[in-house]
Amino acid sequence: MLRSSRPSACLLSSRPPGTSWSAGEEAIHAHTGQAEAESTEMTRPYIKRLSFTLLDSITDKDPMVQEQVCSALCSLGDAQPDETLHACEEYLRQHDKLAHPYRTKILRAMETVLSSHIHDLDKDTAGAVILLATSEMTRTKELDCDWQQAAGSVLVAVGKRFTNQVMEEVLSRFQPGMLPHSSVLHTLANLSVSNAFDMVPFLPSILSTMLPMLSMAKQDALKVVFCGALQHFSESILEYLANLDQAPDPTVRKDTFGADIFGAYDVLFHHWLQSRDAKLRLAVVAALGPMSHLLPSERLEEQLPKLLPAVLGLYKKHAEAFQISKSLGQILEAAVNVSSRTLEVQLDALLVALHAQICVPVESSSPLVMNSQKEVLRCFTVLACCSPDRLLAFLLPRLDTSNERLRVGTLQILRHIINSAAAQMEAKQPFILSSMRLPLLDTNDKVKRAVVQVISAMAHHGYLEQPGGEVMVEYIVQQCALPAEEPEKPGPDGEDLAADSVRAVSIRTLYLVSTTVDRMNSVLWPYLLEFLTPVRFTAALTPLCRSLVHLALKRQEAGADDFLIQYNANANLPSPFAMTTRLLVVSSNPYLGDGRGAASLRLLKVMHQNIHPFLGQRWETTMPMLLEYLDEHTEESLSLKEWEEKLLMFLRDTLAVVSDNIWICQLSQEMCKQLPSYSGTPQEKNFLYKCIGTTLGAASSKEVVRKHLRELLETARYQEEAEQEGLACCFGICAITHLEDTLAQLEDFVRSDVFRKSTGIFSIFKDRSEHEVERMKSCLILCYGHVAAQAPRELVLARVESDILRSMFQCFNTKDPALKLCLVQSLCMVSQAMCSSAQASSFHFLRKTELVTQMMEFIRAEPPDCLRTPIRKKAMLACTYLVNLEPALEEQTQADVVHSCLHSVMALPPEAEGGDGVGREPLYLDTVCALEDLLTRLLRQNMTPQGLQIMVEHLSPWIKSPRGHERARALGLGACLLEFFQEHLLVSTLVPFHNLGLLVGLFAPRCADTWTTTRQKAVGCVYSLLYLQLGYEGFSRDHRDDVAERLLTLQDGLVNADPTILFHTCHSIAQVIAKRLPSDQLISLLLTVFESLGDPDKNCSRAATVMINCLLKERGNVLLEKVPEIVSVLRAKLRDTQEEHVLPAAQHSVYLLASQHCEAVVSSLLGSPLPFDSHTCALWRALAVEPGLTAQVLELLLEKMSKDVPFKESRAFLLGSTADRVATLLPLAATCALYEVLSAPSSGTVVLELYPQLFAALLLRVSCTVGVQLPRNLQAKERRSTSPARAARNLDPCREGYPQQMGHQIPPYTNSSAVDALQALLLRSGSQDMLRCVELERGWELLKTSAGHEDGVAQLASSMAKYAGPRLPPVTKALACTQNSVYEIQRVTSTAFLAELLSSNVVNDLMLLEPLLDNLTARLKDSSASVRRLVLRGLANMASGSPDKVRAHGPQLLTAMVSGLDDGDEPHSPVALEAMVGLSRLLDLVEPWDLRLVLLHTTIRIRPFFDSEKVEFRTASIRLFGHLNKACHGDCEDVFLEQVVGGLVPLLLHLRDPQVPVASACKFALCMCVPHLECAELAAAFYKYLQEGRSVHFGEFLNSTCKHLMHHFPDLLGRLVSTNLFYFKSSWDDVRAAAPMFTGFLVLHAEPEQKTQVDLEQLIVALQLLLKDPVPGVREKAAETLGRLVKFA
Repeated sequence: MLRSSRPSACLLSSRPPGTSWSAGEEAIHAHTGQAEAESTEMTRPYIKRLSFTLLDSITDKDPMVQEQVCSALCSLGDAQPDETLHACEEYLRQHDKLAHPYRTKILRAMETVLSSHIHDLDKDTAGAVILLATSEMTRTKELDCDWQQAAGSVLVAVGKRFTNQVMEEVLSRFQPGMLPHSSVLHTLANLSVSNAFDMVPFLPSILSTMLPMLSMAKQDALKVVFCGALQHFSESILEYLANLDQAPDPTVRKDTFGADIFGAYDVLFHHWLQSRDAKLRLAVVAALGPMSHLLPSERLEEQLPKLLPAVLGLYKKHAEAFQISKSLGQILEAAVNVSSRTLEVQLDALLVALHAQICVPVESSSPLVMNSQKEVLRCFTVLACCSPDRLLAFLLPRLDTSNERLRVGTLQILRHIINSAAAQMEAKQPFILSSMRLPLLDTNDKVKRAVVQVISAMAHHGYLEQPGGEVMVEYIVQQCALPAEEPEKPGPDGEDLAADSVRAVSIRTLYLVSTTVDRMNSVLWPYLLEFLTPVRFTAALTPLCRSLVHLALKRQEAGADDFLIQYNANANLPSPFAMTTRLLVVSSNPYLGDGRGAASLRLLKVMHQNIHPFLGQRWETTMPMLLEYLDEHTEESLSLKEWEEKLLMFLRDTLAVVSDNIWICQLSQEMCKQLPSYSGTPQEKNFLYKCIGTTLGAASSKEVVRKHLRELLETARYQEEAEQEGLACCFGICAITHLEDTLAQLEDFVRSDVFRKSTGIFSIFKDRSEHEVERMKSCLILCYGHVAAQAPRELVLARVESDILRSMFQCFNTKDPALKLCLVQSLCMVSQAMCSSAQASSFHFLRKTELVTQMMEFIRAEPPDCLRTPIRKKAMLACTYLVNLEPALEEQTQADVVHSCLHSVMALPPEAEGGDGVGREPLYLDTVCALEDLLTRLLRQNMTPQGLQIMVEHLSPWIKSPRGHERARALGLGACLLEFFQEHLLVSTLVPFHNLGLLVGLFAPRCADTWTTTRQKAVGCVYSLLYLQLGYEGFSRDHRDDVAERLLTLQDGLVNADPTILFHTCHSIAQVIAKRLPSDQLISLLLTVFESLGDPDKNCSRAATVMINCLLKERGNVLLEKVPEIVSVLRAKLRDTQEEHVLPAAQHSVYLLASQHCEAVVSSLLGSPLPFDSHTCALWRALAVEPGLTAQVLELLLEKMSKDVPFKESRAFLLGSTADRVATLLPLAATCALYEVLSAPSSGTVVLELYPQLFAALLLRVSCTVGVQLPRNLQAKERRSTSPARAARNLDPCREGYPQQMGHQIPPYTNSSAVDALQALLLRSGSQDMLRCVELERGWELLKTSAGHEDGVAQLASSMAKYAGPRLPPVTKALACTQNSVYEIQRVTSTAFLAELLSSNVVNDLMLLEPLLDNLTARLKDSSASVRRLVLRGLANMASGSPDKVRAHGPQLLTAMVSGLDDGDEPHSPVALEAMVGLSRLLDLVEPWDLRLVLLHTTIRIRPFFDSEKVEFRTASIRLFGHLNKACHGDCEDVFLEQVVGGLVPLLLHLRDPQVPVASACKFALCMCVPHLECAELAAAFYKYLQEGRSVHFGEFLNSTCKHLMHHFPDLLGRLVSTNLFYFKSSWDDVRAAAPMFTGFLVLHAEPEQKTQVDLEQLIVALQLLLKDPVPGVREKAAETLGRLVKFA
């Protein structure tokens, strides 16, 4: 067995046997020879060679490649930092003309190496690097160059350890009397920042040397560098002094640098600050800030009078003020530290300048701008601490200015100093509060936001506890009450305020102040209660309630005395009644205003002790239920009606608990008082009216009730519909307990002057006065309706005609639509109230007919094309209630009612149509329900068959309507009427249901309606009618008939719109009807159904034909004398009809008449012109129903089909210019006729007898029609034919069509062709599964195309083996006879069929294996390559069909496959491809000895295909290689091991093949190869990464593979690397990139001592070539690999 060391002994040959060097490899070797001749290259040290190779590629145009080169250099540096740095240093010195960007990249790489390995660096290397970096840094005079910065960064990196050496070299270029290079100053400055402790000791000498240079600097750019250096030096010194306890020299003092810093200060301030260069001025001021801390105290005091004005003056010269503000803050801090008196003198100027900076318009919110603002505010903090009085004296007057920016800026400063200088501002609180009065009046949003922020700061520091603090609180509440919908417009500076609006800021502020600032509790409680009731604070209710709840809970915790409100001492507080009313009303729309309903209820619950002492315990139970209900819903799901009912129930419960008339009267008075407050919110006002009605209903004082009702009538705003509804609800609710008082007040108001003429400003306009009176009438009529609906029933009936209806009758002639709607609605309520009274049965309503007639007038006046108002619904509901009252309506009146109501609803357009369809749908459904109630109520008046027929006759025109939605509505009403009639049927004597046939005939065809709902309703109607018949026959109501019950089962099948299922269900329904219909009703039923043949809905016409045939079949014995008439009608339909859906049933009827005349038609049918018309097709099928005749016809047609040649080849085809084959007529006609005959259901027995001959003939006929054209005369005829009756067949010789089924019949309009006939044969022979299987695999489509014909034949054979196995022996015998056919396509077809059979095990069971093998092997020498290829496929199919027989036939199979590998001279022979695929399938099953004989030859033969340009050859060869590995075991392992190692590299690299099948094959082959290597870790890696279906992370996998290879098989390194070199020239980019990556990972994991196996020179030269590859990804991998070659240093 192979061990880990074994490949080193036997597998080191550089090439697999049987292969030769490619042209690419020869080129590499030639190049290598040339490289070896270059002695200079050979003499370089290894690391230097690698580094130089990489550095030569630093100029690559692709940035990613450049980055990879730098990364590779860093990799070299990680392994050999000194050598790599030396190489970079030498390369830069040798390439003086290398462009600056590339020198920069090299220096950056050096910096990276230095940063990581500074502690490993030796002194010599550091010195060389320092010299190089210093030289690079000072080679050019350009300032701020990336190249110089990179060199300086190298020096800074070295300086972290070798500070003295760096300083020695840098200071050598920093000589007294000579201006230094700018990069020298940059480097010194950066060194001081990065290493302050080591650099500060050098700074005294540096500063002393630098001072004279300052006066020598003439260029502004150099001066900027000096300023930056001084700034960094100063910052380093300050850092050093701040951390003296950690410093190496703790004796360093600030005074040490004072003189030098002042000298520098003198130059910078007095000379350079005056420069015109803005950049220089900013650099100077940036340096002056930290320098001011190092100036001697007396010098600073001396310079401040000049320094501060100068710095402030820079604000006018520079738009970017960050450095100025930062430096100014540092200077001010320095001045405060020395207790400077100069600040007092300069304070005014400072305040003016700094204030202007805060007020400057901000162009953006960049970090620099924000930081500048912070620095300015820091300056104000410094000034506030030293001069608070003068600061306030400056700021507060500026709150009264017309400039918005000044006001906002002042407020920002004020807020900042309130927070940052709290101790200094504490004594100034009253003064600051009084100065805030003017900003509170400002209307600007920015100012408002700033004011709110100032108030928030004040609240935290106790300002609001001072007198005047309440004003600030009120201001916050006012801002909370701003409209939430108000869009925040962008400010003039482009600032978007929407995300932080005034309202949002105020709400957050109020909540935070009330919940987090404890000292504000006494300020806010109970003061915030004052804002609950004023309407202007409505939008602030939610935040107010939340804050009050929090405050109230805190007060409750403190004790009852703190919580209970003293209303007498707080006159401005709302009363308990006002508070209760307000919170309850706003809760009616609970999700408005950020959920104010829940917030209001929570506050109401908390305040129960301050409202009434009895409410606490009750509200603890009821209030949480309301809150829970709100939590369970959303604004979309909540029903406002249900919610209002819950609130009213809560109010009634509260009033019952209080049970105090005085308290209730005060509450009602407060409710009435608040009514005008809700004029802008109709819904809330409507609810308040309901609350008033509820409260008045609970009051026991009649005087108070009358007074308030009268006031409500006099003050109501009748122009608003919502208020009319609310007032009416109020009167209705009040009438529950105060009916007499309510009616009295309504009557008084009707008689009053107020009602007789209009009041108000518009009284001078007559039309407006009339309009207002109409509105008042509408409201009063609604009031009467609600009173009737709500009042006790026993009291209402006596007052209806005398009091309630008397006022309504006066308004019947109105044309006002609003008044009409109110009138109908009220009449509906009154009618319902009368019907629901216990005395309704004895009540004689004299004006009933008049009311019904008026309702019909209202309904007829509605527009017929739309449904906008509920007038129809309300009027029908009113009629429904009125019908029950005495006296009864006359018949004509009832008919008019039914007709008018049906027309008003049925004629409406579909619910979903129209612009307002969504809003109309609920109204439509309610209207239909009202119509159903009315019709059933009318039917109940005449519960007889005649009464039912009258109602159905009204529906009949709508049931037969051409519009589907009208039919659906009519069937729904019909089903409703029948169900009602059945439920209420009482049969006292046995009477006939004489109109049953008419009714069933009307509903039954609708069972196939195109609308699903109509179909199901129709079955329900038939079901009800059959049970009505049973009822009239004497059966009890609970009797269940098994036959009739089948309809319920069939009803479910009508949901499916599939025609086959639909009409089959209709047939079953007809069977049920036939069994239960009395004989005397059959004729009327048939005559009624015949009328449905012309139904506008074709489905119903189809259903009528199905039902007619079914009835004739089931009940024809009683209709014998009527048969001629019925058949005559059907024959006429066959001759005249143009409707396709009628033909199937009509053809069946024609068969019944023509069955005695078949012989006379046979000979004429064959002479019929092509294409056959529909009548000819029908007659063919009629002839085939008799088995004896069918056998004769089939034999004749087979003879005709095979007698003539299948096609004729044109001269152009014979010359090879075009593929022009034309079908011959006789076989074509016979094929079409065969299809028609085989389509007949009764031909099944004959088909089974002739099955082998029919199948073989039709299959070969199909093969001969592929690519064959029709004769020209038939092509022209097909083009001219447009009539479906004359062109029922398509004559395409190989047109695929799937014969659909209806029971056992095939429709006559399928495509006439050979494929059709073959399908019909399979279907008629009972092979439906076979037919379906081929269809699912798209085999019929493949069968008719040249490209897919073989696959289609294979699908057919496979399905036959699976579903029709017993028929195979005669079929194979019939096909075997075609082996010597003169037509190649027939030989191909029969070979394909027989080859596919071998894939099924059924050939063993039928003992067909040997005959099939003999037949196929005999065809191996066929002249057709397609036949030979199919033979190999068939032999390979034994692996799946008869695996247990492969071993016995192994030599024969392997010989055939190996011969296929050598088939022909074509390099990519399809036969060879088939042989490889076949071998892959057979290898696991043959004898090892048989395999050993062909193993090596096969492997060598397929190896060239690994890199084939054709993907299928690569896939097949690699997969076969995997199968060879899998099958190889025992002695053959030694023979095959060499091939395994030789194939390892190609397989791994082809994992990156651009074709997915190739990569998948490589996965399989590698998993099969790895056991031969006997390496468990490698096998585990392969199985982990190469799972099928899982994407491979190629780099990670290759890294792991190389790791295990080098660990277990180190001696394979040379061979693996040399094989990879072959793929450096691959034509696939990904493979070409994978090869160097593979090499790099091998080197990465190899031991250094293995480098002798690798020709490094050859490898480096090859990688150098790849560095010039056109693909960037390849160059990247080459550079990466070069970096890893450091391993062999």
